[in-house]
Amino acid sequence: MPPTPSELKATFQALRALLERYRPPLVPKMDDASHFDLWSEKDIVIAGRKRTEVYFAGAIIQKSYVGFYYMPVYTNPEMKKIFAPELLALLKGKSCFHVKMLGAKLETQIRRALAAGFRLYKKRGWV
Repeated sequence: MPPTPSELKATFQALRALLERYRPPLVPKMDDASHFDLWSEKDIVIAGRKRTEVYFAGAIIQKSYVGFYYMPVYTNPEMKKIFAPELLALLKGKSCFHVKMLGAKLETQIRRALAAGFRLYKKRGWV
């Protein structure tokens, strides 16, 4: 049975709270009741291309899940090795996790992934 709209909203709010811990130095571009994301605003060069911002992570309420978009795994696929099986099973594509319900165990895994991704961005000078 798919999650109800209120369950999706609760999952979104929990993910948003995890993301808020990185604000600042990261800043949102989208910040409403169904979409929240964080970006690093900094002049940098990635793969020879000048950038003024880099996407970090976000959450968007979709029809039957909350999309948790996590760019560190896209920029560094080796990060998948740190994911527990429960989190890895939700990865659809390169950087989007389909989260239907956020229990304590999965929340802890996402918190750890965010911390690892933030450390990676700092190490690369993107934050």
